[in-house]
Amino acid sequence: MKKTAIILGASGLTGSIILQKLIADDRYKTIKLFSRSKIEGLPNKVTQFIGDLLKLEQFKSDFNADEVYCCIGTTAKKTPNESLYKQIDYGIPVAAAKLSKENNISTFLVISAMGANAKSAVFYNRIKGEMEQAVLQQNLKHTYILRPSLIGGERKEHRFLEKMALNIFKILQPLLIGKLKNYSIINAKTIAQAMINLANKKYSSDSVIYSNDIKKLSK
Repeated sequence: MKKTAIILGASGLTGSIILQKLIADDRYKTIKLFSRSKIEGLPNKVTQFIGDLLKLEQFKSDFNADEVYCCIGTTAKKTPNESLYKQIDYGIPVAAAKLSKENNISTFLVISAMGANAKSAVFYNRIKGEMEQAVLQQNLKHTYILRPSLIGGERKEHRFLEKMALNIFKILQPLLIGKLKNYSIINAKTIAQAMINLANKKYSSDSVIYSNDIKKLSK
């Protein structure tokens, strides 16, 4: 029986790759996108629900699927207001996890960050850590939290500091051995494939998955 998938953040780097992969994947009959604006040129296999994701509950009746891919995230540059930042990076994934529980969606995958820690003094890391805790509290049967390191790939938007960091990390790659491998650059395509594999093979993996294991799971 073919499946239905929900993607949040399909216009972003990793989300857009997941979208294209699922469109080409015969295991999926329907792909539902929930976003602020429409993506043009998609096949009939894709259904788009346009609205304010900060009020995700308004989509409850349509929020039905076999699995949810949550690729929502912003940056301090795009969203300097900390209150709005939290509404996006914490509020949307947690609301999606709650809707998944209410609508009996058993598989939930979300992209977090390497330094996620609910007790961190760093705002960004603390919000990601709090989001992870709230998602796990929903006790969905298959919950996978991915903590990638610096993500490589061609973005539509220009991120100068991120590009500079990527260039520095490329030089340091040979020095990252052992546990330090988790800090090596990971391509968005690798993350996307790992998420799809996790959703379909139901690995008996830890709920929180770091970069090095994300790479292994993408094979």
